[in-house]
Amino acid sequence: MPTRILPAGADPDAVRSLVTLLSQLPDAEPQPPVGDSTQLVDSLARLAATSVDELPEVVVVHERIGPIPALELIREVALRFPAVGVILVTTDASPGLFAAAMDSGARGLVALPLSYDELAVRVQAVAQWSTGVRRHLGHGADVFSGAGGTVVTVSGAKGGVGATLVAIQLALAAQTSGRSTALVDLDLQTGDIASYLDVQFRRSVVDLAAITDISPRVLADAVFRHDTGLALLLAPAEGERGEEVTDRAARQIVSALRSRYEVVVVDCGAQLGGAGAAAVETADTALLVATPDVIAVRAAKRTVRMWDRLQVRKAEETTLVVNRHTRGTEIQPALIQRITGTALARTAVPAAFKELQGVVDAGRLHELDSRSTVKQALWGLAGELGLAKAAEGPSHRGGTRSSVGFRRRKE
Repeated sequence: MPTRILPAGADPDAVRSLVTLLSQLPDAEPQPPVGDSTQLVDSLARLAATSVDELPEVVVVHERIGPIPALELIREVALRFPAVGVILVTTDASPGLFAAAMDSGARGLVALPLSYDELAVRVQAVAQWSTGVRRHLGHGADVFSGAGGTVVTVSGAKGGVGATLVAIQLALAAQTSGRSTALVDLDLQTGDIASYLDVQFRRSVVDLAAITDISPRVLADAVFRHDTGLALLLAPAEGERGEEVTDRAARQIVSALRSRYEVVVVDCGAQLGGAGAAAVETADTALLVATPDVIAVRAAKRTVRMWDRLQVRKAEETTLVVNRHTRGTEIQPALIQRITGTALARTAVPAAFKELQGVVDAGRLHELDSRSTVKQALWGLAGELGLAKAAEGPSHRGGTRSSVGFRRRKE
């Protein structure tokens, strides 16, 4: 059976030379090359969505690739597609880089300028390894599998607008609809998901921050399994430890969760740090929660502009969710959308704090009555985002049906 090889690199001349040499290898079947990290991950995701057997046995990554650096890209591919063997092609064949590549999940390293013999030996070895892994996958090994789930981040325009409420209810709606769901608290200094769900915990997201290879077993040890079935990865009890979760660590953690769960909901809070920015940048859908008052709307506008300046997220790729909406307020969702330049969720969440007060005070937000207009709206929002079936009952609209603009993962 021929070995399918997918080359990836941003330098057209280098990739052309690589493809020419790969074509000369015995039993090799080079695939059309991809030019950047996004194309590579998307191509693998599309193939994996059909079957693991559709994935190429070998991916050859040239050191000149972007926007994600080569080693970080290799780590993501290794986490999300464990049946694919990755080879790094590089001008630096030093022991230090070799060790770093292996730590990232590469199965081999080939030095530039390319040698036919060296490339042939390495491709053959990695192809044999990949075949063995696929045989092992067929027997229920404890490894990550699949193309990866959907990641939704929930950020607050300012503190107190209800971002955590939105995140929790979206996650509950997805879990209840039968989709395996993880809820992550990346509000690292002041995260309160544990309080809202009456959880006593020992481990937190910080326990994963220093781990370079997050295996399923390691991830399972850090996750708290809630009575509702939700997998909770909580913020540290000591807020100062939140600094240990870097943007790189956040990417790894979200990637590992994406590979394990169908839906990953991340509460990013209202303060933008490196970890939260990384989550928002890599999310399939980024929600920004605001209330219909002048202070919150101004904060939403500042947040959107800051995300754009830092190249975290464009305004049109951000979906605004209006919380505590009333028909009589002067500031309506469509006006907030015009001010911020974002997309607008069709579903607005009504102002009905009396429905929430009892379960919030008791730390039992998961027991919110199904007749609650707030719960109906949020579960309707989950349906709108494709996370769950739309909740039955009255919905609360803010804006037109064509105004929603959340990004979906490419199938």
